[in-house]
Amino acid sequence: MEPLERYASLLSDFDAFRAACERPLPSVVRVNTLKASVERAREALDAEGVAYEAADWHPGIFRLEERGPGTSWPYFHGWLHGQEEVSALPALALDPRPGEVVWDACAAPGSKTTQIADLMDDTGVLVGNDNNLGRLSALRHNAERLGVTNLAVTNQDARNFSFKPFGDRTDADDRIEAFDRALVDAPCSCEGTIRKNPDALDRWSLEQIKGIVGIQKGILRRAIQATKPGGTVVYSTCTFAPEENEAVLDHVLEEEDCEMRPWDAPDGFETDPGITEWDGERFDSAVELAHRVYPHRNDTGGFFCAKLEVTA
Repeated sequence: MEPLERYASLLSDFDAFRAACERPLPSVVRVNTLKASVERAREALDAEGVAYEAADWHPGIFRLEERGPGTSWPYFHGWLHGQEEVSALPALALDPRPGEVVWDACAAPGSKTTQIADLMDDTGVLVGNDNNLGRLSALRHNAERLGVTNLAVTNQDARNFSFKPFGDRTDADDRIEAFDRALVDAPCSCEGTIRKNPDALDRWSLEQIKGIVGIQKGILRRAIQATKPGGTVVYSTCTFAPEENEAVLDHVLEEEDCEMRPWDAPDGFETDPGITEWDGERFDSAVELAHRVYPHRNDTGGFFCAKLEVTA
């Protein structure tokens, strides 16, 4: 069975899903309001003769009709940032506030990180972590181009992340409780990126998925431990696999002090609820509050996004 065929039982319109996965992904940019308003960015693109269409669900996301995102001077000057449309969801779910302390556990190359900084008005402290030192150069470059100054970059394995800016207090269960909010955009099997990476599934296997699930659980577990009680943790992936999505949530709901929280996708953006049963395994009913994004619903990549609240 091909990897995507295993999801036929989840979709009554599977043929439309499959057809969408075979189409190229639109070129999309996000307006960086740290440097330009949406209206000013529109005027700049109009003056350059760049054809675009604003997303119905977000006024600051433009679909470009022809040119790539990096070929105009508004992009060069940091007014725009190339970001896959669906990847704007996690930062919106996280809903960071100006002045807060926020952790992006798997930050590079920085599209979501810089979007978080934008939503924070470049205030507070934003810690962008990645275990890949090479990818961190892209994060730094993007942050500099977009005018982000509240970012502290760290290079750690997120599963064992340590951050103690407020002293050395560590509880017996190894909580650090440093952050108001945390994003875990976890490494995954990347099934949902097939529209921009047609070879994304060439090396796909169930063994690969089983191997990466342990990493996902470890990072999400650490994010919950690192977030203050009452704080928000968002978990997202670019895969359809329930093993990497609902099953990971089910694990932390059982093992950690957290609860699922509802989050409404923006008006005009269609999502499906999380599933509670897969391959003979049942999950906590609360995972229905998560959002599955299929490519044919909004002409985007595939995605998964869930919101948790720390309850310790």
